[in-house]
Amino acid sequence: MSATVLYMSMSLDGFIAGPNEGPDNGLGDGGHRLHEWALTGADADHEGVSGRLTGANRQVVDEFMATGAIVAGRGTFEPAGGWGGDHHDGVPIFVLSRQEPGIDTGQWPLVTYVSDVRTAMTEAKQAAGEKNVLVHGAATAQLALAAGLLDELEIHLIPVLLGQGRLLFDHLGPEHIELDRTRVLEGDGVTHLHYRVRR
Repeated sequence: MSATVLYMSMSLDGFIAGPNEGPDNGLGDGGHRLHEWALTGADADHEGVSGRLTGANRQVVDEFMATGAIVAGRGTFEPAGGWGGDHHDGVPIFVLSRQEPGIDTGQWPLVTYVSDVRTAMTEAKQAAGEKNVLVHGAATAQLALAAGLLDELEIHLIPVLLGQGRLLFDHLGPEHIELDRTRVLEGDGVTHLHYRVRR
């Protein structure tokens, strides 16, 4: 059965981006450090990334590249240049935003802007069929968790303390959300922690 899965690189102190994020600095100051495990020595295209990785890192990248749809927040999608309209393999991309697109998406038939998380997750699951849905972005993950729509989390834990920036879970409500750890993989420069959200 299809699952919605957050894939997120995070520092040991909980940050997913450094300070001073902006359109030309999407990961903030020093934020690229969080993605070195996947990008070191690789080309910008995803096949180049996976082809040069080994072990657990390659396994995890292959898993998220096998997903059938994407749900991303506007703050993740637009600073990344909308991935040129195709994140991987021509899968549909659902962008969660309450505003009109801030970039031209007219030539990107795979991209759909939606205004609420329930619609985004439902349409992505339908589009993905039997494959999982890749979830990107802290705000999107928090909204999906609060609505009971996020099934799993794959946290790529990086052995660095950023000290400041954007936290992954800084706006969750007071309710406890219980998780079951289902896997731990040790990669080169990263520990991949997989959790299932308890219902």
